[in-house]
Amino acid sequence: MSFTINTNSAASKATYFLGRNNKSLQKSLARLSSGSRITSPSDDAGGLAVSMKLTSSISRLEGAHKNIQNAISFLEVQDGVLSTVGELVDRMSELRSLYNDVMKNTEDKATYNREFKDLQVQLYDMAQEKFNQVSLFSTTTDELGGDPVLFNGTNAQDNTLSIFVSADGDAGTKVSVHKAMLLSALTIDTTGLTLQAATFGSRNQSTVFSFANASLDGVGGSALISLGDVSVGVFNAVIQNIAGLRSQNGASMSRLYFASDHVTLQKSNLSAANGRILDADVAAESTEFSKYNILVQASTSMVAQANGLTGLALNLIQ
Repeated sequence: MSFTINTNSAASKATYFLGRNNKSLQKSLARLSSGSRITSPSDDAGGLAVSMKLTSSISRLEGAHKNIQNAISFLEVQDGVLSTVGELVDRMSELRSLYNDVMKNTEDKATYNREFKDLQVQLYDMAQEKFNQVSLFSTTTDELGGDPVLFNGTNAQDNTLSIFVSADGDAGTKVSVHKAMLLSALTIDTTGLTLQAATFGSRNQSTVFSFANASLDGVGGSALISLGDVSVGVFNAVIQNIAGLRSQNGASMSRLYFASDHVTLQKSNLSAANGRILDADVAAESTEFSKYNILVQASTSMVAQANGLTGLALNLIQ
């Protein structure tokens, strides 16, 4: 075996392994410090691509979850108004019964009638309530106008807001939230065999009665109803309609609660899947770190030893 000075093969090999071990040590340090198994695209190009798509889906699900929570808040505020409307109609129904009391004189009845008319204006005002500038109740089939809505009418006579409850946005699942048709529910058509809701604009206060009106001084179809104008059956029909609106509200809220649970679970599962791709195994990586830390120290020592071998040639020359 030849013994040379210019070419130190042992030192070259030791330096090569030192560089390799040091690179592995640096990678292990990066993984442990970041907590991520993929610190550069070269670590796992395919896994990184999948992780980016999963991360995007998780972000969109988080947005969908916030939208669902806002929709639930919308329905909660709407139901609060409907609950108060139900109490108002109950009071109006009570006034109708008190109005029929034979012990009440003309002035007593006029007092009940004044309260009854004031409550009609209050009902109209409550039908104008908004949630963050979005109307809680509708009179037309869309925000900018359209046909009048009709309580218990066809789907084309309804006004709904679409809440997208998946990562696919408008291409995925959606829940329809009703902008409750309060004014229509408070308008009763008495011309048929059965009392039924009518569009708010069709009221005439003689055969089609509306329990909500804009002011105390309206005339014609906008006039206020007097207690003696309507039968108890009309009050019962209105109360039934309000109950139907609250039931509709509750059904939408229930569906949103289930959608919220589903989105939360899906987001959790996708996060777990993303973690399996992206997250570093700290136990395994710390073992790798210890291994390469020792190898770097050993390689450094061997490079120093190999560099000293060429000095032995001087002993042959002397």
